[in-house]
Amino acid sequence: MLVKVEKTSLPRIIQGGMGVAISGWQLAKAVSRQGHLGVVSGTGLNLVFAQRLQQGDEGGHLRRALKHFPIPSVPEDILGKHFNVHRSNGRSAVRGVPMFTLQASDDLLKLTIAANFCEVFLAKEGHRGVVGINLLEKVQLPNLASLYGAMLAGVDYVLMGAGIPREIPGVLDKLAKHETATLKFRVEDAASDEDIRIVLDPKLLFGEKLPELQRPKFIAIVSSDVLAQVLIQKASGCIDGLVIENDLAGGHNAPPRGAMKLTQSGEPIYGLRDAANIDKIREMGLPFWLAGDYASPEKLNAALAVGATGIQVGTDFAFCAESGLEKDLRYRTLEQLATGKVEVFTDPVASSTGFPFKVVQLSGTLSEKAVYDERSRLCQIGLLRQAYKKEDGEIGYRCPGEPVSNYERKGGKLEDTTGRKCLCNALMANAGLAQEQSSGYIEKPLLTAGDSLKRLKHYLTNGIRNYTASDVIDYLLSPVLAPA
Repeated sequence: MLVKVEKTSLPRIIQGGMGVAISGWQLAKAVSRQGHLGVVSGTGLNLVFAQRLQQGDEGGHLRRALKHFPIPSVPEDILGKHFNVHRSNGRSAVRGVPMFTLQASDDLLKLTIAANFCEVFLAKEGHRGVVGINLLEKVQLPNLASLYGAMLAGVDYVLMGAGIPREIPGVLDKLAKHETATLKFRVEDAASDEDIRIVLDPKLLFGEKLPELQRPKFIAIVSSDVLAQVLIQKASGCIDGLVIENDLAGGHNAPPRGAMKLTQSGEPIYGLRDAANIDKIREMGLPFWLAGDYASPEKLNAALAVGATGIQVGTDFAFCAESGLEKDLRYRTLEQLATGKVEVFTDPVASSTGFPFKVVQLSGTLSEKAVYDERSRLCQIGLLRQAYKKEDGEIGYRCPGEPVSNYERKGGKLEDTTGRKCLCNALMANAGLAQEQSSGYIEKPLLTAGDSLKRLKHYLTNGIRNYTASDVIDYLLSPVLAPA
């Protein structure tokens, strides 16, 4: 059912922005049409976009969206480089898209802008609901181009976590006027007074004749009241809301405060210091949503009772029919959940970011030691690479997930490579976009989910192994039953 949504109203349910192409335009549209905030994930969209074009653009959706791109020369150029009706060699890897560096080419910037434009355009197409885009502060290099592309498509909200995104509000102000926007770029071993910047100049890239844009609302995703206060005090512009996400949420979790301590099973230990003080959050005066195992009508009502505007929900949407999760992975997870048990392990070392990462223990994925050991280390996507200053003053890039000898040669520490998974490749594989190495090895997936995964059983009665985004929303908004 199409619900008319006033742009000034605040959503009660935010659908989380998940993984690479898990929160795709189909899912965001399904949620937005129900009157809530549907969110697309902007992470790695240039690669997803290029690979899908190279696979023939099934359904023609990307080409339809490109027809609406406001700079006419860009779609023709992108299609000429990437669109194939029949792939020439049958390989299952994206071609012709280099890794991002500080000196990204105009072609790479335009591809990234167009990819984010198309994803948001398709999510907003045919209804009046609101749509957001989720980006990671730690994946710095594509973010300016991603934001600009989303804004060209009229994105209503920008959500960002995995760091303290204090410069983003000011960036949105600049890009809404097509002005040059910059972000401070973190470079290890750089001098403390060195101000290295990522730069995007829309007029230099596209010329002076550009469409009028509106600034989207900005919602920061943080784990504590302390971080929220720092962000509010130091942000470069207006913050329109906060998502307070605890360590039960899927994907990356904020590390525990203080020295990392592990349980006997090897998971990080979180304590009272890591819990956000909701009273202090409420006193900040901004709308806020609670996230991390809040996907139930009881917890939604509890969140409202303490002053929250609503909740953000990821895991329930990640395994619904409109999700971008590869069908076999979704079915196997739900089947195992319905007939037995599925564990979620908070892995302290899987991610190259240094943040703990929630991993679903599922056969045939990198959560299995034998599957992990089978893979040769390779960094071919590079979203999570770290920039560092070389002895000659140039900027280099390294990743703890790349071949150990390469990482050490670049000044990385051997101990940082232990247990690292290639999340870039694994997350692409989760969405059915597994890359193929030159050896013929096909990259394996690595699923992530929050602690609420175990509660998805309530969607799976009478042998059903499928449910929709509408089912999730109906469940969350169902009446809270009084105790018997």
